[in-house]
Amino acid sequence: MQQEKACLYGRYMVQNNATVRETANYYGTSKSTVHKLLTGRLMRLDKNLYALVRKVLDENKAQRHIRGGQATKQKYQHEKEHLESTE
Repeated sequence: MQQEKACLYGRYMVQNNATVRETANYYGTSKSTVHKLLTGRLMRLDKNLYALVRKVLDENKAQRHIRGGQATKQKYQHEKEHLESTE
């Protein structure tokens, strides 16, 4: 069962260029479970799929600081708009 999930999560991540969070949300499971299956079990089960998943994971990790900055910018922009509309 865990083997099937690891391959399923891996295929989803590669096909959709998804993050661990997006994959976890799609399947209704925790991020830690998805990450554990993709980085641990999948490597032993399907090395080719693992290589593709690793590429997506590395790409997401490289973009993480950009996504965080965008989320912070949006948060403060929303707060500013809200304050301006209540004045």
